[in-house]
Amino acid sequence: ALPPPSAMLTSRGPALCTALRRAAPGGLASFHSSARRCRAARVAVVLSGCGVYDGTEIHEASAVLVHLSRGGAEVQMYAPDVPQMHVIDHSKGQPAEAESRNVLVESARIARGKIASLAKLTTADHDAVIFPGGFGAAKNLSTFAVDGKDCKVNREVERVLKDFHKAGKPIGLCCISPVLAAKVLSGAEVTVGHEEEEGGKWPYAGTAGAIKELGAKHCVKEVTISFPAHVDTKNKVVTTPAFMCETALHHIFDGIGAMVKNVLKLTGK
Repeated sequence: ALPPPSAMLTSRGPALCTALRRAAPGGLASFHSSARRCRAARVAVVLSGCGVYDGTEIHEASAVLVHLSRGGAEVQMYAPDVPQMHVIDHSKGQPAEAESRNVLVESARIARGKIASLAKLTTADHDAVIFPGGFGAAKNLSTFAVDGKDCKVNREVERVLKDFHKAGKPIGLCCISPVLAAKVLSGAEVTVGHEEEEGGKWPYAGTAGAIKELGAKHCVKEVTISFPAHVDTKNKVVTTPAFMCETALHHIFDGIGAMVKNVLKLTGK
């Protein structure tokens, strides 16, 4: 049987240090310095509940997390500690009038319990922030679903967007969530896909018009194929349409991957 790790370190300590010195020109200081330069990007993911019609779109959240994992990022999830606008019975597509739920508590289902209040999210702790879509972005993170261009954005969401923008750190958004950047970041360039419904392929195409009314620039994009994410290099805002389009799930997954890849690239990590 192998000895415990502590014993191995104790017995082989001098030899290990010698090997490290030989492998790292400049000694151990150089070795540790190199390790710091290769530190993984720290990415915050902001959720808005659990379920497409009243919270975070679960497939989008999962896609974001898978692509961040593949990109070697360190992830922490957050959500505002507020009541949901309402609760939708997803089997019927109708409001459950007698129910009420908390956004943070519901988001914890996706985060497997590892989640913190959005009030604790700071730019000092993270290199980037990503907002998956789902109607929760338009109902719980803002009032866009009700008020359109006259919507209000949750105070903590607005703070986070402005803080990351001011710090020059990238912001990723998909599906309906780009309306948050359009409202908060004046002159931002975003995409929610196409500007015409095209026979039902883009059922939420009217959102593009609202984005323009908010003062942002809307850029027409596909879900996948070529350049499925739009990169606003000036504002470091990366967006992709995701479920704004009626298409196969793997196309949405790939489009979200393009968004995540560009966010990570902008971190410089």
